[in-house]
Amino acid sequence: MCIACREMKPKKEMLRVVKNADGEIYPDYTGKAPGRGAYICVGEECRTKLNSKKLLHKAFAAAVPQEVYVKIEEGKDA
Repeated sequence: MCIACREMKPKKEMLRVVKNADGEIYPDYTGKAPGRGAYICVGEECRTKLNSKKLLHKAFAAAVPQEVYVKIEEGKDA
């Protein structure tokens, strides 16, 4: 389920964001990195909402660096 629009979609249509055991948060383009994951649609509207409402802060109950939001919004690897 997308944490921005709350729609159920196949995993292959979404981007996984991971918080690993060391507390690092980053986009997981392979979908296989170990750690707690949250999914976001690849659409521009959901990526923008992710940043404006700081949804990763809520999903991981942790402070998320702004660079992570920027990388996701621009579609760049961590």
